[in-house]
Amino acid sequence: MNRKIKNTLVLVVLLLFILAAGGAFIFFVQNNSIEAKNTQLATIKANNYDPEMLTNQYQTLLSRSALLDSVLAARKFNIPVKLSSIKFFDFLTSISNSFNSITQIDVEYIDVFPEKDFFYHEYKLSGGGNYHDIFKLIYAIEQSKELKKVTTATFSNYIQTDAEGYPQFLVNFTLTAHVYYSNNDRFSTTVLVENDLTAPSTSNPFYPLVQNEIPPNFDNLLEVQGARLLALIPEGAFLSDAKGNTFLLWEGEQVYLGYLTQINYDRNKVNFVLNKGGIIEKVELSLEKDNIQNENKMRLQK
Repeated sequence: MNRKIKNTLVLVVLLLFILAAGGAFIFFVQNNSIEAKNTQLATIKANNYDPEMLTNQYQTLLSRSALLDSVLAARKFNIPVKLSSIKFFDFLTSISNSFNSITQIDVEYIDVFPEKDFFYHEYKLSGGGNYHDIFKLIYAIEQSKELKKVTTATFSNYIQTDAEGYPQFLVNFTLTAHVYYSNNDRFSTTVLVENDLTAPSTSNPFYPLVQNEIPPNFDNLLEVQGARLLALIPEGAFLSDAKGNTFLLWEGEQVYLGYLTQINYDRNKVNFVLNKGGIIEKVELSLEKDNIQNENKMRLQK
């Protein structure tokens, strides 16, 4: 038997196999499907369904679905369906875009865990920086439309000096966050509108009331310690510091660590309020000639 005949027989066998497989599919698989569709069609005809009635039922169900969806959308929190673990990273990126450059956040994905009828992705967040940025981060996680919760949190403070020598009171943190999702859509809405994640203003509990570090006098302001009041003129007060530098100041003007609060022309005195690392101190300076007269009086009395 030559090669041409062998190839012909092989093709004939393949053709017969395809015909047999096609016939089996038509008679055993497709035939059952056709019979089921014919039965369904016969039922519809027997019940004499009106196309207009079916359309009205569809519109009613559609309106009810939209109503239920609006109720879910109005809820403060939703639980999404089969949430990807990557979405939380995108959420943190959008939140931290406005943070100070000194604030650093590291995120580690732990795993997915069940909780009653739901599941949650667990993340570990750590880093440090500005307290207000960290507060904004926690507020955004807690107030996000898709349910998220901070389950554990630890904080510690540290001090870092900036390029100009001013101390910055920063915070280290470690958080555990759970991001919830469900396997069904009973707790989610088709159109998600994020909640307002603008954090309210708050005071920094890690900022010390009394500071050991006092910023240096980079602006060459008057240092009240050791200063002398030389003269009072209509434009203000004329003073000199311990180094002999002279300053012309008026009420409300800034000095090193404080402000000139009052010029008393009747008593020939000036008053300052200084903030020395959280300790408020009031300083009064008298005109130079008054100091001399007071000293002479004290000597005569002795």
